[in-house]
Amino acid sequence: MLKELSPREAWKLLEEGKARLVDIREPDEIEALRAVHAEAAPLSLAGRMNLSPLAPGTVAIFTCRSGHRMKMNEATIRPLAGDAPAYTLAGGMEAWVKEGLPVERGHSLSIERQVRIGAGSLAAAGALLSLAWPAFAILPLVVGCGLVFAGVTGFCGLGVALKAMPWNK
Repeated sequence: MLKELSPREAWKLLEEGKARLVDIREPDEIEALRAVHAEAAPLSLAGRMNLSPLAPGTVAIFTCRSGHRMKMNEATIRPLAGDAPAYTLAGGMEAWVKEGLPVERGHSLSIERQVRIGAGSLAAAGALLSLAWPAFAILPLVVGCGLVFAGVTGFCGLGVALKAMPWNK
């Protein structure tokens, strides 16, 4: 089991250049809130990732939102540090923020989450409106086809439109 470091201990090591903070949260979580100096290594990609070797005398400190994900997936995460000593951030990013340590804030809702909300809302509205006027049944069909297209091609028209919105500038 990885030993825990408090956020203050971790920050001191980071400032001294003696540690690397590795964030295993997913990209949309990191986009919304990231500890200064943190490197992204999403858990969903951990099996395929290889962190560059740590400098001699440097430790790896892994973090997630609360620390729970780290405990549940330690066997997957620990090998990312190679032979270097590895720790987990006690309390995760929640504790980091509570301590008032420096963070970078992005969009509170990632584009991916905004697309999910928008597509789900359009599909639900179309389904409900089709009860009054059957022609609205086409809306969930169009949304579903759009999501399949986005999944297959990697291009999401709704995502492009949302990126252009003023709240995402």
